Amino acid sequence: MSDQRYSEKEEEKQEKEVEKTEEKSAEEKNWDEKWRRDPVNAAAWAAIFIWAGLVFLIDNLGILQRILVQFGGTTISKAVSPWGLVLVGAGVIIIIAAVVRLVIPEHRRPVFGSFLLGILLIGVGLGELFTWNIIWPLLLIALGVSILARGFIKRN
Repeated sequence: MSDQRYSEKEEEKQEKEVEKTEEKSAEEKNWDEKWRRDPVNAAAWAAIFIWAGLVFLIDNLGILQRILVQFGGTTISKAVSPWGLVLVGAGVIIIIAAVVRLVIPEHRRPVFGSFLLGILLIGVGLGELFTWNIIWPLLLIALGVSILARGFIKRN
């Protein structure tokens, strides 16, 4: 008799646990759970925010202009905005995250869209430095190369 009561209590307990887990939606999951599920994505976003903060900090301190004048002259220093550097950096970080996903099997996911977004961000960021007559053909070339790479990766 006591074994039957014990098993009934265990069943009720298990049912309550199942209900609790079903009640949690994806939006209710906290940062730790998201980090455990997808550390590559979380690390990429963290790196993008850190990069943007660093770029705006060195721009606000006047260091960015000094660096650009030293390496590129006055003409380039006037043409470069911090937003362009942030976009280029974000694009590079997104592409690095996509490469990490391709290399590490347990984090593998489709990355074609990430490559496209990274290339687009780099292109828009470089649009601050160069004319769009140079950037758009480079974007098309990068798109073609990524499509070729996707085709070769799927074959293997």
